[in-house]
Amino acid sequence: MTLEEAIKTAIEYEIRIRDLYVESAAKAYDPVGRRIFQALGDDEQRHVDYLKSRLEIWQETGKLKVEKLESIIPSRETILKEVARLEERMARDDLKDEKQMLSKALKVEVETSNFYQKMVDEMPGESRQMFARFLEIEDAHINAVQAELDYISKTGYWFDFKEFDMEDF
Repeated sequence: MTLEEAIKTAIEYEIRIRDLYVESAAKAYDPVGRRIFQALGDDEQRHVDYLKSRLEIWQETGKLKVEKLESIIPSRETILKEVARLEERMARDDLKDEKQMLSKALKVEVETSNFYQKMVDEMPGESRQMFARFLEIEDAHINAVQAELDYISKTGYWFDFKEFDMEDF
């Protein structure tokens, strides 16, 4: 895969997950869930913008100009606070739709992360560096989505750590 093809493919992945988050934000029943989906969608839009600018520079100059890419995904502590606010309403609200949207988002985030891992493994030089940063960010997205899903689903796991064993009850 050429660098240009890789960037175009990355843009497709980012648009796909951005659109999923925007759609989920519009459908989310819970205001906290809406904010979480919106924040993730906004982060993905920044990725689209960044990749499009890198593609444009590549097409004009034949050189890749890698610039720092930040993520707005909140800290683990902030995620915990937001999820705790969801829990306060769980007794009266049916969060089935949010669970379905989070499950779909998790699947797409994992696919996107897998693509970036492949690019890190295959691409040379600066392009590897750029895709490695995207891989870090997408892995953080996976952790955030998984944490939300685990918490509202009460699976007994939190950030892939077992909190309790259902057999203990």
